[in-house]
Amino acid sequence: MDIRSVMTPDPAACQADSPVREVARLMLENDIGLVPVIDAAGRPVGTVTDRDIALRVVAEGRDPQQCTAQDCMTSPVTTVSLDTSLADAIDRMEAGQIRRLLVVDTEGRLCGVVAQADVALSGRDRKTAELLRGVSEPKH
Repeated sequence: MDIRSVMTPDPAACQADSPVREVARLMLENDIGLVPVIDAAGRPVGTVTDRDIALRVVAEGRDPQQCTAQDCMTSPVTTVSLDTSLADAIDRMEAGQIRRLLVVDTEGRLCGVVAQADVALSGRDRKTAELLRGVSEPKH
């Protein structure tokens, strides 16, 4: 099984200079907790999660009206290519304790996102359990 079979294609994305309010609106409108940040060519340069906004903007007392995606994004990002197998993607997620992976095409442009939930919905119960354990256990 390859990554295409479980990924969310054409995810909502933003630019580094997008206002945080716009990023949060994308999350609300698309019922998502992560927005990839892309450059002008569509290549991922970071990600913003709802947790990033809460911790790096709100908890730090920064003005959300003045902040951009770049102010709270996580970078660099971990990506996989469209031809990556689901097993390899899961291994990558476990090794890096990553809950979501960005999928890129041969040009390096964002074309999908695969999340733990996508793996769970793929019907691979053992793989889901392994992924959750691998991503969630504390690193030493």
